Amino acid sequence: MGRWCRARWRAGSGRDRAPASVPAPVRTTPPRGTPVRLAAVTAVLATAAALPGGTALAAGPPGGYAFADDARRIEGADDTSHAVPLRPGTTYRSSLPRNGTVHYRLELDAVSDTYVSVTAVPGTDDEVTAADGIRVTVQDADGGSCSLDSATFGAARSPRPVTAWALREIDPGRTRCQDPGTYYVTVERARPQDTPPRPWDLELTAVTEPRPRETGATTAPESWDSASPEALTGAPQRRRGGSGFADATPVGQGAWRDDIRPGQTLFYEVPVDWGRRPYATAELGGSGDGSGYTPGALRLALHNPVRGEVDDATRGYTGRQATVGLAPLPPVAYPNRYATDGQVSGMRFAGTYYLVVHLAAQVADDFGEGPFGLTLRVRLTGAAEAGPQYAGEAVPKGVFEVSARERATTPQGGAADDDLAMKAVAVGGIGTGSLLLVGLGVWTAVTRRRTGAG
Repeated sequence: MGRWCRARWRAGSGRDRAPASVPAPVRTTPPRGTPVRLAAVTAVLATAAALPGGTALAAGPPGGYAFADDARRIEGADDTSHAVPLRPGTTYRSSLPRNGTVHYRLELDAVSDTYVSVTAVPGTDDEVTAADGIRVTVQDADGGSCSLDSATFGAARSPRPVTAWALREIDPGRTRCQDPGTYYVTVERARPQDTPPRPWDLELTAVTEPRPRETGATTAPESWDSASPEALTGAPQRRRGGSGFADATPVGQGAWRDDIRPGQTLFYEVPVDWGRRPYATAELGGSGDGSGYTPGALRLALHNPVRGEVDDATRGYTGRQATVGLAPLPPVAYPNRYATDGQVSGMRFAGTYYLVVHLAAQVADDFGEGPFGLTLRVRLTGAAEAGPQYAGEAVPKGVFEVSARERATTPQGGAADDDLAMKAVAVGGIGTGSLLLVGLGVWTAVTRRRTGAG
């Protein structure tokens, strides 16, 4: 089993400007045929603006974490005897009390690996220390630890969403945590303080992975190209990041442009096939003022399909342009799970990976509220391969694969950014895209009929 214990917003303001005078009444009746055309165009624009990464109008101030819309609210228990169950494939919303520890329950079989991720969201004004954060543990019915992981705020001491993951893994070479039955998930503060802040919100997910039909390699690859891939160059395309895992903005290989404010965390998702390697860098633009310094200001992290953090990198900020990049990672492969290196073992399955960018709140102290220009450069190397033939279905279904729809709709760096209809189809998926096409078809048909009647 890999290494599971690794140490790990500020609102802007605006105001409406009142008009100096009230304009004279103007003609409001459009020419014949305009309402239909206007409605169709408006629908396309509104849809594109509402979709993640769409070319909506000016961005507002950084908000809080975007929890999944379908997350079920549950209460963590003070002890295991009252723990409520976590069902794989369901997202939950809970809370972590001051200096407290909460427990949840898992009912597991003897053939599947189970992964639990917990994202803790502190208040935007909470004071946190470098070692503060959360610790997540999966335990068996006897209290024995199956695995644990911790996530901390680091040197920047900037409150942000932090995610830790833990698992119950089937391994013939182990005796603990191999039996079916009841297991428990424990979530606690990594380093409780004497005067802790208010309770933190939590988002929890559980995922199960079936075993392969045939036994393959039981050791991690001994060698792979560990050289950092060359970062992509060229003019970036506009792509606005999401505010949580659930609304992460899809991006593919290419250069992407965004804005970020101090204290803000942006989420992007990248589909990664078996046999492929993701690499990314984040560039923060200069502020025009180089008279200060914020340690660990810019943070870039990669999370795997079960939200487990694979790698992270930070860079201080002096007001001048700064770039941070991920470490070179191995191609996605099932046997990676047998590595002792956490970065390698985290690259154990295909699916949706997440790039998470955070700009420390303290940047505003020396360099203002921003926003600051952000460029994300993403490269995928290696040839896609066939993955393991699983003996059953993962829960949720399809979590460990890249679907044909994802391949077709994930935007690439060379895609035009101002084609709103195509962006709506690409980002919104089959349902939204089909609806738009139907709407445009109706618009065309009505227009032709009216033209013929004229």
